[in-house]
Amino acid sequence: MHCHNPIRTITDAANRMAMSSRDVILMYLPLFHCFGLYEGPLMSWVTGAKVVLTTMFEAGETLRLIEAEQATVMNGFDAHFYDLCHHPDVDQTDRSSLRTILLAVGMASSEPVARLAQEKFCPTLSAWGMTEVGVGATRTFLDAPVDDRCVESGHPLPGYEFKVIDPDTGDVLPPSTMGELCVRGYATMQGYYKRPEATAEAIDGEAWFHTGDVATIRDDGSVRFLGRYKDMLKVGGENVDPTEVEAFLLEHPAISKAQVIGVPDPRLSEVACACVVVEPGQAINDGDLDAFCRGKMASFKIPRHLLVVDDYPMTSSGKVQKYLLRQMAAEQLGLNGG
Repeated sequence: MHCHNPIRTITDAANRMAMSSRDVILMYLPLFHCFGLYEGPLMSWVTGAKVVLTTMFEAGETLRLIEAEQATVMNGFDAHFYDLCHHPDVDQTDRSSLRTILLAVGMASSEPVARLAQEKFCPTLSAWGMTEVGVGATRTFLDAPVDDRCVESGHPLPGYEFKVIDPDTGDVLPPSTMGELCVRGYATMQGYYKRPEATAEAIDGEAWFHTGDVATIRDDGSVRFLGRYKDMLKVGGENVDPTEVEAFLLEHPAISKAQVIGVPDPRLSEVACACVVVEPGQAINDGDLDAFCRGKMASFKIPRHLLVVDDYPMTSSGKVQKYLLRQMAAEQLGLNGG
């Protein structure tokens, strides 16, 4: 539940992005998702920018509209910009009108797409947010260096405070140490509708919202989102960050996309399973994957299973649905307890 406070968040975000009535926002994200609603119609409302709406995302149509509508601003996740950067029409499309793109990054697997987007389109910005905190609570500065655009999630917007804690003890962790991201500010939700217990569990007595996100904060305040705690793997008692493994797998010449999930294992409780999309005309098997990883990463991080898929199950906003990947792996690999 929210009052009107997030309108200030949108206004502050607009100022950081130098938005004006001359901008043209191309919005293909669904409006029932906060990313699409806030960065599209509401951003248009507070700035006077034109917004071009589509019924869904389709890379070819998006490229056509960039040129036809002279779009200046786009938004999305790495899944959108992977498709756009690799579309056969991208180099024939006039993309010169674009001035900035809000591309949410942070996870290691997002970096290659973010760097390619700088070349194919224009300088990008990044952000971190959740519906519970008024959507985008951080944003990159327009003059940020390329590494920050492609790796970091941005600096806090005015009125927001951040900290990273040890989720087990609640202790605040030093800069650049991975832990649970907590945030408080004027636009934090009033609560979950008719769920007082869930609200009390998420927001502590000092008004800090515990996000459940894995993150780091640099000594200059820059936040980096690394993933969700529920997606972290526990292999034989060892913590495994799936995004680290995904980034490494993308270095394999046959792998186009990579997602790593945890699947049941009778001895180690859980092991990594690599769900990959291969490059056209390429192939990969379990032995290839093991040979590629062996000696280059800790043995407990190496995926014990490989699932080759045509594509990933996605939400309408462009996020991979890892719980569905876990179901697919359990069925296709014959794993119990999936």
